[in-house]
Amino acid sequence: MLNYAAVMGMKKDLGLAGNEYTNTATWFFLAYLIAEVPNSKSNSCSRVRCLVVHLPTFPRSAYCLQEAPAAKWLGANVTLWGVAAAASAGATNYRTLLTARVFLGIFEATIGPSLMLISSQYYTKSEQAPRFTFWYNGLGVAQIIGGLVSFGFQHVEHAAMAGWRIMFLVIGLLTVVVGVLTFLLIPDTPMKATWLSDDEKVALLQHVSVNQTGVWSRKFNFKQIGEAVLDIQLWLLTLITILISVSSGVVTSYSATLIASFGYPGPISALLNMPSGIVSIFFTLLVGIGIRKTSHRWAWNILCTIPGIIGGALLSFLPKSDKAGVLIGIYLVNAIVATLPILYQWTMANCAGHTKRAFGSALVAGSFSVGNFIGPQTFQARDAPEYRPAKIAVLATQGAAAVMSAVLFAYYVWENRRRDRNYGKVEDAMVDEAKWAGLTDKQNSRFRYVY
Repeated sequence: MLNYAAVMGMKKDLGLAGNEYTNTATWFFLAYLIAEVPNSKSNSCSRVRCLVVHLPTFPRSAYCLQEAPAAKWLGANVTLWGVAAAASAGATNYRTLLTARVFLGIFEATIGPSLMLISSQYYTKSEQAPRFTFWYNGLGVAQIIGGLVSFGFQHVEHAAMAGWRIMFLVIGLLTVVVGVLTFLLIPDTPMKATWLSDDEKVALLQHVSVNQTGVWSRKFNFKQIGEAVLDIQLWLLTLITILISVSSGVVTSYSATLIASFGYPGPISALLNMPSGIVSIFFTLLVGIGIRKTSHRWAWNILCTIPGIIGGALLSFLPKSDKAGVLIGIYLVNAIVATLPILYQWTMANCAGHTKRAFGSALVAGSFSVGNFIGPQTFQARDAPEYRPAKIAVLATQGAAAVMSAVLFAYYVWENRRRDRNYGKVEDAMVDEAKWAGLTDKQNSRFRYVY
């Protein structure tokens, strides 16, 4: 919404100057990160305390997803996000907008980890990728709908509020409704799914047992946190996510502004940004189907960085007068959005042990905010209107992400071969759940990494 509000007169109405708009984009992701990363010491966190802004000595989302059912935690945060979005309509200056953005970041921090945990309870590793891309396509859909909503509200005349304020209010209130429905309708675990019979629930557990990752446990295991901190794969996944998310931060916060810099009026800028959502949806669906058919997550991840690299090159080196070429560059950069559900699903598929999986999902989600924190900061007021350093940053980070994806692939191949040599090849992954439900991927000699 901030991306579209920027071309709807919000900057002028609130008197934003210099890097203040950039800071509002950045502080959202700083709050997002703080909601995932240690901040203050606490010996315990009850379910009630987890439902407010409380930060224990380990990732907030990881702990709360361990203590509270993911569906309830998700529903509560979606509802509060809607309240914060609606409250953004009342911003009167830079400080009040910044405050609203901070709360939006805090409440959004749990969305990715919660959806990852919920999805992974119902599907095998090979089935998860298209399901992850299904809900992640919400970003592309939001870009398209956001463009239409922005265009419409920019044509509202003689209203008591500015168009961008009405947009925040309407979308915020609709989100509150969705959050309440999420809290009430999504079951805590597959065992509580009212639409499944007892036989279907047993069949589902047997079906997902091939994952060897378990379903849900309330016990928080500190040893699994220690293992996660020292796990090379998690840090490679984190690094790739940061590199990818630098560009994501650019297209999320500045694509409409870049289009407006060509001289287009606000309503036209909003409409011209809509193809970004189409590109995002196309590549997200492509990789979801591709991984389901062929696996090879690493190859699909690299494939999506190629349009990002080309888009970054077009943005960096084409003259501003070539509007069509630069627009194509902006659209192509959106292909990298498709890599994020790959990384999320990779994390869930290759991290076993509920505490480690919750920590890993929070770590990767937190690294997403780090990249998005860096992305807007590459847009400095002194570089306007071309913002060439930011465009070059898109090109460089996409190239580095492709290289790191190849490194992660090589690590998984090496580790699987090492396990085959030491423990023998795994002929049948369907084993008694009691033997592996509490084990991590490092502890379970039968576990093999997918790539």
